[in-house]
Amino acid sequence: MIGGSTFLSSSHLDSVIKAIKRITSLPVILFPNNVTGISRYADAIWFMSLLNSVDPYFLIGAQVLGAPLVKRFRLEAIPMGYIIVGEGGAASVIGRATPIPYDKPEIAVAHALAGQYLGMRFIYLEAGSGAKQPVTPLMIQAVRKAIDIRLIVGGGIRKGEQAQKAVKAGAEIIVTGNVVETSDVRKAISDIVDGIRRGVEARK
Repeated sequence: MIGGSTFLSSSHLDSVIKAIKRITSLPVILFPNNVTGISRYADAIWFMSLLNSVDPYFLIGAQVLGAPLVKRFRLEAIPMGYIIVGEGGAASVIGRATPIPYDKPEIAVAHALAGQYLGMRFIYLEAGSGAKQPVTPLMIQAVRKAIDIRLIVGGGIRKGEQAQKAVKAGAEIIVTGNVVETSDVRKAISDIVDGIRRGVEARK
């Protein structure tokens, strides 16, 4: 999964994807910030709508502009409802979102259900890159109970214990970003993977 709130350029994105594909056979899924986040070298794309944006561009405008490129590049389009909560970070500012407060899980549930009823196959609860606090287990649990589609959770997850709590609460996919920029990235990722495993075990 390759993306972010900002990109240097489309050519830089292409180069990163090519480099990743040289060392792994795993499919590359784009997580675009805009039309410039679409690359012909990826395998699939989260075709998402920022459900709590106040700007129509991020609800449907960018998707209309990007759709012909997705078809031309033969990317698998994966419909996703993107919901920014808590601090929101750069994604909230750039996407002109109104972040949902952590103590209002019922509002997150309403947005997630709207995404499901619009035909989305995934819901992503996003606390924002580098958030001080991840999405709360209470909000994750409330959304998980309400929807019948896959739930992704990201933002502020730096430790295994945080990943464990998110998975135990109902997250099915965990997204980390800033943690890979640490000096001891292998240890950090290993800790998060172990936390995910503990969270899965706790749900059984």
